[in-house]
Amino acid sequence: MDIKVKLNHRIYIQILRKLTPEQRLLKAMELSELTKELFKIGLRKRFPDLSEQEFHQLYIKRLSKCHNKNY
Repeated sequence: MDIKVKLNHRIYIQILRKLTPEQRLLKAMELSELTKELFKIGLRKRFPDLSEQEFHQLYIKRLSKCHNKNY
């Protein structure tokens, strides 16, 4: 592994540890939304011919497969 990558990762972890609990929660929610948007974009590229309603149903179905069922 590149030394610069390790150093950047270490700095990133240090920054995350300095966040308040509220800031951590906001960051987690932000990353979750970003992930969902990227998933939606990739899904739309894979199924460009679906109508909005069909696409939304497929999106919800696929998203539910990713949900943590432990709760």
